[in-house]
Amino acid sequence: MTFQFSVCWVVFLSVWAVAGCDPLVEVQTGVLQMECHDRYFMIAIDLPVTEQDFHFEAVDGTGVYPLTEEYAAECGYSISVLPFLGHVELRASYLSCHTEKTGHLFEFKINLIRNLEGKVVVHALNRTCSPPPWSPRDIFCEVNYMEVSVQHEPTCQPGTSDWNTLRPVYASPVSDWQVAFHKPDQQQLQPMNFTEARKQGYVFELMYGRILFRTPYGQPDSYRTDVNGVPVEVVHASIFSRQSWFVVMVDLFAACSMSQGSFAGGYVTWKTPVTLYPSQFGMQVSLGLNGDLVAQEVAKQRGFIVDEDNSTLAIGIPYKAKGGYRKSYVSGGIFVFYIFNLYVKQVSMDGETVVRSYRTLDTPLLPHPLVVEDKTVLQEGMFTVFLGNVPDDVDLTSIQLNGEQFMLPLPSESTFMITAEAQPDNTFSYTLKMLFSDPLVVQEFSKEHAAMLHQLNINYTLTVSGSEPYHYTTSVTALLDVSPPVFEANCTAAGINFMLVHQPSDYLWEFSIGADLLTMELVTRRGYIMNNSSKTLQLNAPLFTPGYDYRDVSLRGFYGTFEILVRDRDTLRVRASTVKTCYFESREFIMCSTDGMMTVAADLSEVIPSGQMPVNFHLYNKLCVPNEVNGTRVLFSFPVNSCGSVIKLRGNVTYRNKIFHTLNNVPSGDDKGVTVQCSYPLNGLSRLFSVYRFESDTEGKGTIIHDVQATPGEVVPTPAKPTPKPETTAAPKIIIPNYLPAYHPPAHYIRVTRVHSLPNVFYRGSNGYFHTKRNPIP
Repeated sequence: MTFQFSVCWVVFLSVWAVAGCDPLVEVQTGVLQMECHDRYFMIAIDLPVTEQDFHFEAVDGTGVYPLTEEYAAECGYSISVLPFLGHVELRASYLSCHTEKTGHLFEFKINLIRNLEGKVVVHALNRTCSPPPWSPRDIFCEVNYMEVSVQHEPTCQPGTSDWNTLRPVYASPVSDWQVAFHKPDQQQLQPMNFTEARKQGYVFELMYGRILFRTPYGQPDSYRTDVNGVPVEVVHASIFSRQSWFVVMVDLFAACSMSQGSFAGGYVTWKTPVTLYPSQFGMQVSLGLNGDLVAQEVAKQRGFIVDEDNSTLAIGIPYKAKGGYRKSYVSGGIFVFYIFNLYVKQVSMDGETVVRSYRTLDTPLLPHPLVVEDKTVLQEGMFTVFLGNVPDDVDLTSIQLNGEQFMLPLPSESTFMITAEAQPDNTFSYTLKMLFSDPLVVQEFSKEHAAMLHQLNINYTLTVSGSEPYHYTTSVTALLDVSPPVFEANCTAAGINFMLVHQPSDYLWEFSIGADLLTMELVTRRGYIMNNSSKTLQLNAPLFTPGYDYRDVSLRGFYGTFEILVRDRDTLRVRASTVKTCYFESREFIMCSTDGMMTVAADLSEVIPSGQMPVNFHLYNKLCVPNEVNGTRVLFSFPVNSCGSVIKLRGNVTYRNKIFHTLNNVPSGDDKGVTVQCSYPLNGLSRLFSVYRFESDTEGKGTIIHDVQATPGEVVPTPAKPTPKPETTAAPKIIIPNYLPAYHPPAHYIRVTRVHSLPNVFYRGSNGYFHTKRNPIP
C-alpha cells in the first residue's frame, strides 16, 4: 500500500543532529538527568520504588498546566514510568503546547510535584535547547501521539506577479483556517475550524514558520490498516484558508507503525513498512536505544539486526543490548523480561521527509539461569564456590551451609566469607570461601576413591521485590588423600598402651591382633583393657597376654613386641599396622608358645634354705637343665611334651613339670621345688596324636606354683617391676599363649619318663648339663 500526499509550495531539506547531554543533577532522593535530543527534550529521574505520589506540570507565560495522560498526548508530552525500577521519564516535543521559543532557542519549564512525608515538594526543572534545523516535513511517531509538521512559508519562485497576494493567506488568523479529515471509502467529512478540532483532541498550529498537526492515537478520524503484515495507524487531514480570490490547501498526513514487536531467537524485532512515505531513492536509517542514534552499520556492529524485506524494515534488538531495562521475577526459578526504548530515524534520500519513531518494546518472561562454578584448589585447603549471573535487582539475603542458616551480611567473626562483585553486564557474582577444616564441613571416607571426602551443601536464598524468596541449592565436594589410622603407643612397666584418635574414616577399617578382630569378646577373653569413647580408642595390652612376640629372653629381661593390624573392612587386606617393642624386667615369668615350647624364669629362693647355694637345677628328667642360672634364679626353655612332663587331659591339655635343685649333691626331693605348667585348649590341638610335631592354634597359659611358702617373719623377695627400655628391632618370635577355660571331663595323666621318646631332643652341654634342642623334627 502506498500513501500519496501533497503539500503545496513546500521545498524539503534534510538536516540531522543531536544536542548534547546535560550532566546529572541531584533531586533529593532521586537522580535527575535532562537531555536535549534532536526533536524532543527528555527528563529522566530515578525515584524510590515505593514512591507513587508524584506528577508533572508544564509552565509557560500563561500559567501552569498539569500533564494528565490525555492532556500530555494532545500537547506533545510523553511520560513513561517503570515502577519496578523507580524510573520515570518525560519527553516533550519541541513543538509541545507550552514550549516557548526565542530565536533558535526552545525553553522548557517543567515542575515535578512530589509528596514527601505528607509535604508537597515542587522541583522546577527548566532547560533551554537549541535543536538542529528542521526538515521540510517532520513526522514523529511517539508512544502516545502522532505529530507532523511542514514548512508553510512558500519558498518556490513565484511564476506571476500575483504571488505576493498569497502571503496574506498564511498570515491570516488561525480562526480563518478549516480542517477536513479523510478516510478510505468514505466521503470527506464536514470541515471544522481549528478551535473545534482542538476540542476533539486535535492540535493544529501555525508556529515558527511551520504548520503543526498532532493527534493522540485512536482518535475517531484516524484508522488502522495492515501494510505488508504490519499494523499501521493513519490520519489524513487537509487544512485550507480562503482569502479573496485564493484558497490555500495543505495535506497533512501521518502514518505510524503500531507493531508491538515480537521475540524470537534472542531478538526483539520491530517492523515498519517503508512505503508509508515513498521516496524515489529510498530511506536512510539510523537507530538506537533511549534516543541515542547511531548509523545503521554501527548498530549492526553492536549486534542489532537491520533488514529490509518485502518493503518492510525489520529491526532486531539483542535481548541483552546495552541500554535496555531488565526486571527479574521469581516463580519456581529466576525469570527476567527486558524493556527497550527504541528510537528510529528514517530520512528520505532526497531530503524531503524525516520520520522518527519512538517505541517501547518488551520481551516475554525469559529463564535466567544462575551460574555456579566450583573454583576450589585443593592446595589452598578451602572451598571456593562462585555464584554468578545474579541480576542486579536480585538480592542474596541468606545462605544455608550443611543445614545451618546464616543471614547476610555476615558478622566479622564468621569462619567463612562471601564476596560480592558487580559485573559489566549488570549482574552480580558471589564467591564463598570456607576452610576444609571448618566444623560445618561434612567429612567422610570414600571407599571408591580411598580418600577423605569433604562435602559442603549450599542453599542460597535470593529475594526479588514483589516475589517470593527463591532457594538455589548446590553441593561441592573435595577428595583429600587419607591414610589408614595409626595408634600412638607407649611402654609401661606392666605392658603396652595404645591410643587412637577417632577420625570420620574409622568406620572403614577393622583392627585385629594377628588374625583375630579386636572386639569386646576378644578383649574379655584375652585379658586386654579397652575404652572406646566418642573421641579416642584406648587399648592396654598387659604383659604376657596373647599377641606379644618375645625375643632375647634372659634372666636379665626380654623384649616384648605387640602389633595392631589395620585391615580394610571389605577386603580384610592389611593396610597398615602399629608395632611397639618394649624392654621388660621380671624375676619370674612363663611363656607357652604355639609350637609347644615352655620358657620359664623362676626364683627358687623360697624352697632353698637360707644361706645355701644349690649345685645344680633340673626338671623331672634330670638331664633337662637350665639355659641360664643366676643364684637362685633359673631359666628353662624346653618342649612341653619332654623332660618328664606330666600331661593332664581335662577340657584343656596341661603339660606340667617341676624345677628341682641339688644342694651338696643331695637332691631336694619330689616335694620341694617350683611347679611350672602350660595349658592349651584341647580343641586347638587337632593334630596332637597324629604327628610328632607339636601344633596349637592358640597360645597356652603358663603357671608357676611355689610348693613352699615363706615362714613367718621371713622376707620373700619381691619380683622387680619391669623397666621399659628403648625400642629395638624385631628378633626371632617367641609367643606367649593364652589360656581358655573349657569343659572338664575325668582327668587322665600321662607320665613322660624316658628321654628317648623324643630322639635327638637333648644334647649334653659343655659343662656336662643336658640342654633341650628345639624343633628336632623336620
